[in-house]
Amino acid sequence: MTVLELLRSNPNYRRLWTGQIVSEIGDHFNNIAVLSLALAHTHSGLSAALVMLARAIPAVLAGPVAGLSLDRLDRRRVMIASDLTRAVLALGFILAIGQKSNWFLYGFSALLMFASPFFTSGRSSILPTVTSPEELHAANSVTQITGWMTLTIGAALGGFTVASFGYEWAFVLNSLSFVISAFCVWGLRPTTGSFRVERVVLSENDVVRPWHEYKEGWRYMLSVPLIFALALVGVGWATGGGAAQVLFSLFGELVFNKGPNGIGIIWSFAGLGLMIGGGFALWLGNRLSFTTYKRTIIVCYLVHGAGYVIFSQMRNFALALLFIAISRAAVAVSSVLNMGQLLRHVDNRFRGRVFSTMESMQWSVMMLSMGAAGFASTYTNPRTIGLWAGIASSTTALFWGWAHFTGHLPEPALQPAEEVEIHGGPVA
Repeated sequence: MTVLELLRSNPNYRRLWTGQIVSEIGDHFNNIAVLSLALAHTHSGLSAALVMLARAIPAVLAGPVAGLSLDRLDRRRVMIASDLTRAVLALGFILAIGQKSNWFLYGFSALLMFASPFFTSGRSSILPTVTSPEELHAANSVTQITGWMTLTIGAALGGFTVASFGYEWAFVLNSLSFVISAFCVWGLRPTTGSFRVERVVLSENDVVRPWHEYKEGWRYMLSVPLIFALALVGVGWATGGGAAQVLFSLFGELVFNKGPNGIGIIWSFAGLGLMIGGGFALWLGNRLSFTTYKRTIIVCYLVHGAGYVIFSQMRNFALALLFIAISRAAVAVSSVLNMGQLLRHVDNRFRGRVFSTMESMQWSVMMLSMGAAGFASTYTNPRTIGLWAGIASSTTALFWGWAHFTGHLPEPALQPAEEVEIHGGPVA
């Protein structure tokens, strides 16, 4: 199925996609503004790391709560509540403007990110519900490519907006984007069933002891080697990926001395690479056997790590942008292919817990990586940190290669398409 056919024939997915475009562009307005403001206050890489840590810790803590909520409640309503909450919080960043410290930035970053997993894991969980099995690969690819497209556009526009109009407009536009996203999600209508998981009625013991349900999700992940391995490669990538979140700001502001626009340009080229890789993965996905898919992932992580190492050592800004784009293109191919496997194989009853747990695991390691990078930036230059970050990320290829060649990654059975999950037709 082509992208145009998907968008033309599936109104549910079209609404979800429209909301994604608007809200994610707004997210990048916020990211550029917050990181630039933090560096303007302190001129220290540690402040950028603390912003990212303030976002990572709540995301980790919110994961279990978000997963249980999405597997118990109407997923659409949970996503709407997340959007509206974030719309209010986004305006709070205006209070940080003119302050001499970054405490408002840290506080509102933490609150914003605590609300985020309820939406991001929810979107992953309902994707098989708003598409037919034939549409799923195209929908997964378009969703991820769109995220990277909005990164490319949003980062550039965010840097331009901050430099030209000030921080206030970036935060106001971010807030409006969440409102528009909530409206789009509100318009989703399943043709049959609902966005709430079909399950037996919770007993009183289940209601007051949700930890048992969370452990049940963990047992499910451990019982399917491929799902658990995909969780682990996300952790492996995050060992260097977390540092990258800090280093992009340091390279833009301090290494290449290009200010907020420099941060935006680096993020934009990273997004451009992701879009190119995502487009290639869209074409490649249905052409790979399961064995070829696993071998492709090994190559992706090796190219990603090598590209990032070269980016970190480049003295020429244009060549640095080229290699960060190559690195991110490899990440995109692995991301689309890996998510495609998850969408095909994760049982609907556990989707909320699986996706939120994987997000929490990744954020946990990113938190440590960001903290280490921020701390190291006070003692060594960003190029050295980037070198080791690239090496750390590429080690994921070693684990994945070992698991593949020793037979630890058998293909699990495909999850049957449930009647309530084939929702590609017109909506009410």
